[in-house]
Amino acid sequence: MPTIKQHREFFAQFLVRSVGLENQRLIEAFATVERERFLGKGPWPVCVGSGYIDTVSDDPRLLYQDILIGIATERGLNNGQPTLHARCIGACDPAPGEVVVHIGAGTGYYTAVLAHLVGPDGRVTAYEIEPDLAGRATANLQRTPNAIVVGATATEGALPSADVIYVSAGATHPLRSWLESLRPSGRLLFPLTPNSGLGVMLCIQRLTPTSYSASVVCRAAFVPCIGARDDLASESLARALESQSIHRVKSLRLDAPADSTAWCAGDNWWLSIEEVANAT
Repeated sequence: MPTIKQHREFFAQFLVRSVGLENQRLIEAFATVERERFLGKGPWPVCVGSGYIDTVSDDPRLLYQDILIGIATERGLNNGQPTLHARCIGACDPAPGEVVVHIGAGTGYYTAVLAHLVGPDGRVTAYEIEPDLAGRATANLQRTPNAIVVGATATEGALPSADVIYVSAGATHPLRSWLESLRPSGRLLFPLTPNSGLGVMLCIQRLTPTSYSASVVCRAAFVPCIGARDDLASESLARALESQSIHRVKSLRLDAPADSTAWCAGDNWWLSIEEVANAT
């Protein structure tokens, strides 16, 4: 019978290569981080859209599938779709020595993956607003010395200066505090989601102090990010998603009236279908 290590290694290869990547560092991270360490005792509740069904046993090898595992089922909170996170972490590509802020850490599994990618010379600060999940993440990450958990919101006040901000909860707009915390060439990846229906995973890169590229990684749905929701922004986003291709998004513009290149627009921000001019 294959060992759990073999299951984990196959799982890592499957996740990364099935989303079209050949990122060996990402494969190694998923092959190394023990998913079962972050999900409590089995059997585990598997999300099936309309509810949950339990795994057939508490064999941790069952966790090495592309399935959503509930971490607080009464609140509809899950560990996150592994292939989605493989695609998104690959898109922002945390490098050794970089500083990452993870917003919406849950019980810490993807925080640990991010920490593995940045290595001992990097660090990850993980925010989790739910007190019980923050406590579980803190315990689960005790063996990950380059990661710390902050049991608080990440939508109020300044964040640490970061090379990567990775958000695991849906926002209707990019928060100014998130953008201001990005270092030069820093990447912000977050679910840009309307109040209902699917949204997108948006990757923003800071090109200069005042200019940002933007691109859509894929479609996605997430639980709402408390403090990062706005009804008018949601309506603008919903209209854009209904009428325009998500692949047209090229840049984020701030503090200027939206022009004819606007894909969607909110309060003092808008996404453009044109690239940033003279960004270097």
